[in-house]
Amino acid sequence: MLVDGFPNNQQPTTDNNIVGIKIYSVNKELIIRSSSEAVDFALLKDGKLIELHKEEEKSNFQVGDIFIAKIRKPVAGLNAAFVNVGHDKDAFLHYHDLGPNLASQLKFIKLVSAGKIKDFNLKNFQFEKEIDKDGTVLNILSPNQSILVQVVKEPISTKGPRISSELSLAGRFIVLVPFSDRVSVSQKIEIKGEKDRLKRLVQSIKPKGFGVIVRTVAEGKNTAELEKDLQNLLGRWTAMCKKLPTAHHPSKILGELNRASSILRDVFNDSFSGIHIDDEELYNETKDYLQEIAPSKTSIVKFYQSNDTPIFEKYNIERQIKTSFGKNVSMSKGAYLIIEHTEALHVIDVNSGNRSNKASNQEDTAMEVNMIAAAEIARQLRLRDMGGIIVVDFIDLSNPENRKVLYDFLKEEMSDDKAKHKILPPSKFGLVQITRQRVRPEVNIETREEDPNNDKGDIEAPILIIDRIISDLDRIVKTQANVVLNVHPFVGAYLTKGYPSIRSKWFFEYKKWVKIIPRDAYTYFEYHFFDKKGNAIKD
Repeated sequence: MLVDGFPNNQQPTTDNNIVGIKIYSVNKELIIRSSSEAVDFALLKDGKLIELHKEEEKSNFQVGDIFIAKIRKPVAGLNAAFVNVGHDKDAFLHYHDLGPNLASQLKFIKLVSAGKIKDFNLKNFQFEKEIDKDGTVLNILSPNQSILVQVVKEPISTKGPRISSELSLAGRFIVLVPFSDRVSVSQKIEIKGEKDRLKRLVQSIKPKGFGVIVRTVAEGKNTAELEKDLQNLLGRWTAMCKKLPTAHHPSKILGELNRASSILRDVFNDSFSGIHIDDEELYNETKDYLQEIAPSKTSIVKFYQSNDTPIFEKYNIERQIKTSFGKNVSMSKGAYLIIEHTEALHVIDVNSGNRSNKASNQEDTAMEVNMIAAAEIARQLRLRDMGGIIVVDFIDLSNPENRKVLYDFLKEEMSDDKAKHKILPPSKFGLVQITRQRVRPEVNIETREEDPNNDKGDIEAPILIIDRIISDLDRIVKTQANVVLNVHPFVGAYLTKGYPSIRSKWFFEYKKWVKIIPRDAYTYFEYHFFDKKGNAIKD
């Protein structure tokens, strides 16, 4: 079942609804790039890329889509059934994902398909007895049986979609659950008086035969706002039911909102300062949707038009993609991460880089790097949508209090991650284990490029060399009065061209002039620092 627009174990957190945690002012922007084959969505937080999504035209199995399908084969040993939903691989439906009111749903489908029910509000529908929670799939399902199912996990690798027959329709403030009478309120609303108010309000307006889950963003909303959301969802339910008598098996009978609208529905709040879109049709759709959920904020939706600079370059997204998706991820102060992937396990190694390792300073240095790494790891998990088991090898800390501070900081950094996750305290080996649910394929972008010196090889993206030089220079200028940089001529030209050039900006920042000497013998990515006497500086 979907809760807050996600499976019930993957609920988003809205920053301004967290109680008891110090909230810092943030500035969020959604940048949308459209092409003939796909739409890319980049979510920025204070200018930094934190989420990246792609919606392809051929994507037919999004989380939240509802299908009318047929049971292919129940399997007693798995206590599950394989369901034909039209994908190359059959979808997997476990007994625990059937929902307690499956018998009522199966009866409803049969009557609607036969034309015996034309009023879909469930007010006069006679419910069946709930199925046994410890029962077996063979007692409930049979081959070729029609069933309504909802995608809760998109196809990943060689696996088909994961589905549930416990349906839900997510709105802005509430989630509508057919074949139920239960009303519940998001646990993230912690003020008891507000939870009681919302529960009473929803109970007074909800129709018979439907349960309602009140979402976090409903906090403080009035009856009219919730009533409007409810009517919209009932309208979607009715439109879906009208398709059942003539629907082919299998077929999608209710699609999720387009990705732009679903992202806004689930994460939009007052901290958004801009939504920039380079496609006019998508711009109009997004503005219309925002007019429904937040009329006062429609002015932040902007249509981006530029013949010179693509939208992702304008907002520095292309550069952030190049620097964020490689095996090595650079951080501030010379520290970096090494990220290794397997099918279900990810290993992240934290490295301090070329920083001071003096004994008297080792604990402080390790703590500083670990805190920087914790923030970047929380970002990387969201950005790449990494799921399964993640093992993080932080730099060893000898002080137990420091280990607790690091653990608490990592938990807080991940508190607004909408994917269900669990973080275990550091083990005796200093490893932190994280489990994170994955409902979509991991975002995997190749950042390496063809080596111009070797037709058969590849290299890291050239843009990374500038970041490395700047990172090394930031440390060197603190101890050196005069700095000379030797680089490949192409890199030297890039650093000195235009005004203000990158070197000029260094001068304004460090109050020191860096002499740049081009070296024809250097490879593209080779560089070295020297002092004024020509002695090499070990960066």
